[in-house]
Amino acid sequence: MADEVREDLKYTKSHEWIKIKDDVAVVGITDHAQAELTDIVFVELPEAGKEVKKGEELCVIESVKSVSEIYAPVNGKIVKVNSKLEDSPEIINESPYDDGWLVELEISDKSEVDSLLDAAEYKKL
Repeated sequence: MADEVREDLKYTKSHEWIKIKDDVAVVGITDHAQAELTDIVFVELPEAGKEVKKGEELCVIESVKSVSEIYAPVNGKIVKVNSKLEDSPEIINESPYDDGWLVELEISDKSEVDSLLDAAEYKKL
């Protein structure tokens, strides 16, 4: 089965997705990434209020297979983390684009979003 790629999201080459709502971006990992990781057992989320730079480590996801760093797709400040993942990290496997989001970032420079991949470009990867 092909991995789900949603048209309304932007993507990174390292398999993060980002959804923009005004000046806030919701960030998660793609369906492809969660499938590659297999069963996710732990998520180390950052603190709300932390400033992150594009390409810096945002959080760490541990699966039965490996430990993976997840990177910030844009510069910004973390305004919210998905605390449900602390007790139920498998939500990322079940719903990577909806309930399995990781953080919400307040974007410091909206123009950075333009450098991300759209759905068609991401599918080519």
